[in-house]
Amino acid sequence: MHGTAASSGGWRRSLLLGAASLGWGGLAIQLYLLLIFRWQVEASLIGGLVTFFSFFTVLTNTLAATVLTCAVTSRDSAGRRWLLKPAVQTGVTASIVVVGLAYNLLLRHLWHPQGFQWLADELLHDAMPLLFVVYWWCCVKKGTLRLWDGLPWAIYPVVYFAYVLLRGHLIGVYPYPFFDVDKLGYPQVFINAGQILLGFMLVSGLLIALDRWRGGR
Repeated sequence: MHGTAASSGGWRRSLLLGAASLGWGGLAIQLYLLLIFRWQVEASLIGGLVTFFSFFTVLTNTLAATVLTCAVTSRDSAGRRWLLKPAVQTGVTASIVVVGLAYNLLLRHLWHPQGFQWLADELLHDAMPLLFVVYWWCCVKKGTLRLWDGLPWAIYPVVYFAYVLLRGHLIGVYPYPFFDVDKLGYPQVFINAGQILLGFMLVSGLLIALDRWRGGR
């Protein structure tokens, strides 16, 4: 029996390591493509890094890959303990689910990437959201969340939206077309942001309900 448990733990560790590697791989490919493009047009590479981390997709996938990495490492730290709290992991889950939904519902039809750009897009917008939801369902302790836990999670997208507006006001560049104030105007952009935030809260509520249901069982 001990051998079976050890084998199960080994498979779980391998799968989590594979998921984390896919996450970091997708981020690395996307960063490489962005920096190569900026190099070719003789634009600032530092500016490229700022642009890279100005996408909600990149920030959220970085969080997800970090959580998965913490889940397969044994070195203890305050940061690792905080990231592996069920409430924090569920907040990351809500965020990356919104990444997948927003891309597939609002952005996928706007372009048709090829080659490595297609691979990066699929990893960051489809594979990682699915893998992280499976990780959350199978590996994160259930039954600890409360109904109001979703409110602190909403701080992340709200602060991100404020950053997007400030950056766009300063340099006239917006990472997503539904936040482009120059083309849509502030009223429509705030409506779009409100709808996305509502979707985020609905996803959060669903995850909390599933947590309470499974914890009760």
